[in-house]
Amino acid sequence: MIDEKIIDQIRPGVTVLVQEVIKDGDKKRTSNFKGIVLARKHGKEIGATFTVRSIISGEGVEKVYPINSPRIGKIEILTKPGRIRRSKLYFLRNLSVKQIRQKLGSK
Repeated sequence: MIDEKIIDQIRPGVTVLVQEVIKDGDKKRTSNFKGIVLARKHGKEIGATFTVRSIISGEGVEKVYPINSPRIGKIEILTKPGRIRRSKLYFLRNLSVKQIRQKLGSK
């Protein structure tokens, strides 16, 4: 289960590192996914999710994580943005990495 303080800090524009627990047969391993949070939906209720976007090998990859999922091992907040005026950052899908950095003004 994720700590309440971390859940409160997951907002659009934040760069996070999500450690997923993946089950391969009877083995377990962790996989890291680092990216920008585009959206958060449904607050803290059951069924609440957040969307993380990253560019891997030149392709945009988005993953939607349920907040209360047992598959999430750990979430680390890496950077916090400057002032964000939107709750959904879907417009970042059409921008380059350099333009995203300029828009977010990461601290």
